[in-house]
Amino acid sequence: MSTDAVLRELLVRQLDHWLPAALHRARRATLALAYAGGDATGAEEALRVVAEFADRLRGRRLTVLVVADDGTDLATRLGAAEAALPADVAVHLVPGGPDRLPVALKAAGAAGAPLLTVADGADPDPALLAAAASGRPAELLLVTAPGRSLRPALSAAGFPLATEVELVPDGDGPARLLGYATGSDRGLETVKEALWAVDEYAGVRYRDPADPQGRLLDISLDPEPGPLRRELLAELARSGPRTVTELRRFATTATVYRAADANRALASLLASGAVTRDPEHGRLGGDVSISAVPNAGSSA
Repeated sequence: MSTDAVLRELLVRQLDHWLPAALHRARRATLALAYAGGDATGAEEALRVVAEFADRLRGRRLTVLVVADDGTDLATRLGAAEAALPADVAVHLVPGGPDRLPVALKAAGAAGAPLLTVADGADPDPALLAAAASGRPAELLLVTAPGRSLRPALSAAGFPLATEVELVPDGDGPARLLGYATGSDRGLETVKEALWAVDEYAGVRYRDPADPQGRLLDISLDPEPGPLRRELLAELARSGPRTVTELRRFATTATVYRAADANRALASLLASGAVTRDPEHGRLGGDVSISAVPNAGSSA
């Protein structure tokens, strides 16, 4: 399975979460899908997911924008998928690449209502990010080339929460950097769960850009905690003692891992003597304070 296939599965899982919430929140919503060449079949998968929610669309209006340069073949394929959609869904195919998104979103009146934007092969251009952030609420999945962190640009665009992960295929295929931005804690948790729940035999592994050693991670419901242990120790070295709640939050917002993974990593660090806890005994609850043990980092 390629990185494209992993991204399609992530999109399907995200739509299963986003669409019912958007339809419950507002009478209109926009799904924007933009592709810079390559594989645009994710748009077909998205329309199939939308069709599954036809009963919830009554009295609502969903606009689906597909921005791509894939010729008449894509238009034909989308037309076949669109035939299964209710009249409450309007699908618009816009020729071009992700740089056309700001104009397309403005024309669709996407601002001020739920908006999920997927930009595959896009650069973190400020105009694109600002347009994606104009939804209320707004969520963005951005796929681009690795080499720099997306967090500063996503934060500058107005997204309070973000995560990023490199998708590294087996073989000679290029790695890709996936960034997700949102204002919703629940949305961030959902994406993290989806990341670790996709097909573990996909022939794709993850790399956390926050891990200085850049270790490759197999996709698993229980991911290998080594990089997270190092990142937690680095955070404790920067900030001093932190509560379990704060470290769980750090794992969610600053790494590719989930809050539950932080608990497993902390238990391992405690067992190795790399950190201590206060109080020393009892459940590893949210108010327990964790401190790094000087010169014990090699135990992680």
